[in-house]
Amino acid sequence: MPSKPWFDRKLFRFLQELEANNDRKWFEKNKPRYIEEVRDPILAFVSDFGPRLQKISKHIVADPRPNGGSMFRIYRDTRFSKDKTPYKTYASAQFRHEAYKDAYAPCFYLHLQPGSCFGGAGLWHPDADSTRKIRESIVDHASEWKRLTKAAAWRNLCELQGDSLKRPPRGFDPEHELIEDIKRKDFIAVTSFTNAEVCSKEFMNTFVKFCRTNNKWMQFLTRAVGVAW
Repeated sequence: MPSKPWFDRKLFRFLQELEANNDRKWFEKNKPRYIEEVRDPILAFVSDFGPRLQKISKHIVADPRPNGGSMFRIYRDTRFSKDKTPYKTYASAQFRHEAYKDAYAPCFYLHLQPGSCFGGAGLWHPDADSTRKIRESIVDHASEWKRLTKAAAWRNLCELQGDSLKRPPRGFDPEHELIEDIKRKDFIAVTSFTNAEVCSKEFMNTFVKFCRTNNKWMQFLTRAVGVAW
């Protein structure tokens, strides 16, 4: 067990203050706080998570670099958004598949936001070809899919979230027993964390448990889209 938690209340306090002062002048004045209270703790968590992640899958990467690594930038892309506030009011990290530059592949995700922390596993907004492959795999391996999504240990921890089509996709039986899952546009398993859980010394174990619980779920998705697990 670590001598202290990876995260503490300072992270959430900074993000709350950023939400109330979402402008460049305030952020530049408080950037040292951002580095100390948000960025560096996340990078330390990513670094320490790496060896544990390797025991789950050697193909999912924990990259602790401050730029271009697992941690997302705090800066928002406002080019095509009506909301021009320059900064995200949450901190996050994505543990990508090594093949992500060449293919849509499942990943693990950590989202830290005051009162709205969660972990994710799977594929968000995959391209049309990957979506079709997953839907076909659900049909071809219906029994396996049901076992995965109805397993008590999985259901007690995870919930399927994301967008779905209003109507069955073309080429699939609208009467199929799994049509609601076939209609999905996102294939994401999500679990929520309280602020207190995130600030606990046990949070690494909590997040690792979530990832391990999704081992077979991720295996199903990686096999469907044709990448290694």
